[in-house]
Amino acid sequence: MTADTSKPVGVREASEREKNERAASRWATVRTAVLTLFPLALLGAAFWIGRLVRPGADDWCFLPVVRDEGAAGMIAKFYLHDNGRVANALLVVGYGAFGVPGQQWYALVSGVVVVGVLWALTLAALGRAGLSAPRGVPLLVAATAAVIFLLATPDTYKTFYWPASSVSHTVSPVLACAAVIPLLRARSGRGRALASAVALVAGVFIGTLSEETSVVACVVLCAVLLLLGFRAVPGPSPGPGPVRTRIWCAAAFAGIVIGTAVLYFSPGAHARRERFGADAGSMFGAEQLVAALRAFGEILVTVLTTWQYAGALAVGVLLGLSVRGGQWGPDGPLVRRPLPPVLAGVLVFLVSGCLCTVITYPVFGTGVVTAARVWGDFLLVYVLLLTGVGALLGRELRARRRGARTATAVAAAVSVLTCVGLAVPLIRLGTEMQVRAEHWDRQDRSLRDGAARGAQVLPYTPVSVGRMLEPFGGHGRRVWPAQCVAEYYHLEKVTYSTRLP
Repeated sequence: MTADTSKPVGVREASEREKNERAASRWATVRTAVLTLFPLALLGAAFWIGRLVRPGADDWCFLPVVRDEGAAGMIAKFYLHDNGRVANALLVVGYGAFGVPGQQWYALVSGVVVVGVLWALTLAALGRAGLSAPRGVPLLVAATAAVIFLLATPDTYKTFYWPASSVSHTVSPVLACAAVIPLLRARSGRGRALASAVALVAGVFIGTLSEETSVVACVVLCAVLLLLGFRAVPGPSPGPGPVRTRIWCAAAFAGIVIGTAVLYFSPGAHARRERFGADAGSMFGAEQLVAALRAFGEILVTVLTTWQYAGALAVGVLLGLSVRGGQWGPDGPLVRRPLPPVLAGVLVFLVSGCLCTVITYPVFGTGVVTAARVWGDFLLVYVLLLTGVGALLGRELRARRRGARTATAVAAAVSVLTCVGLAVPLIRLGTEMQVRAEHWDRQDRSLRDGAARGAQVLPYTPVSVGRMLEPFGGHGRRVWPAQCVAEYYHLEKVTYSTRLP
């Protein structure tokens, strides 16, 4: 076959270039789709395993209240007696109103919310920066970040599957991220006013949902204001203007202060502080602070040595290599001076993690080192930080036109290995949950049948998973929450048994 010489050389070269670009684009789309299948498949498996969740620990006490007294009773329980977290009570009602099925659907609903918020946040950030990414890349970033955030902890059951913990420490920081999206999307005065109103309302909600997420949010807001004050990113900003951002931060601060005040001065929070001796004097005493700092150091070692977090860095590299335009060009400020925002992100992670450990230490003591379920408030910052650093690295490689193909291959491999590495413990946990669900269902039928026959006292055998507390744990030494189980089944009392019915 002979080359077509009827067209001028320049036209032929342009046509060949367009053909090569289309082929490269098709290959990139296929590669992105294949890579996205891994985190989405892992999330699908995690959602399917969620059907095996059964009530345990605090659930035993929440479900009877929601069933018998409704939302008002649950809010009163939290505000007047437990901890003052009004928003937490509302979320408990949201899944507790459906009984056991609400527990089983929780993983699916909360997981979809996490992926959806991270996906929307990625799209909003790219759009605000004037960037475009190939189709599917934002979903790949969001799905991978969600998988790592939800499953890369030492205790996935309590972090993801146990609703009572997840609403306070896993979903709450994601909801805080969702409040940023209207600010990034705002293009008019009305849009900016709406974004500030959302920040105010979200701040109140977060303030009455999770003390730890409130701390993290305040640290992030302080870092943003400091970066604006020092003009760490020169030239035109890829986000909203400084004045608008300051107004939004002020609204978010005000909301958090209002919500935190409602929580802190509630009778329930006062009762909780008395139960654990968690007053300000003991919490910030020298001895307590040293112990909390030591505990955070141990947590930090665990987090930094969990290799699956490298997947967030890898997917960030893929994002940075694929985006076009905006402030990310070869001469853009985010490429020329990436150090200040990166350092700010590292400090936010360290400071917020340390403060979260300090305020939870009076409740958990040295156990905070193994209570991975309460780390989620600041671990989302870590995942987003790694993703952002990876994006900067990828964009730097693209700007220098050096090693981009190698970096793409390595990042894709790490992303896949991360999903595979997280799948292994998930399968093991699913097997344990299957066993527990079968035992729980058998005992549930027995207790219901006994209550229907008019029995008032029945035996109960602890069936636990994921280090969850159960009535008569520790070989019968720990009674709580046995009375809540009795109320759940309309009994007067349950007694300790070592044999399942």
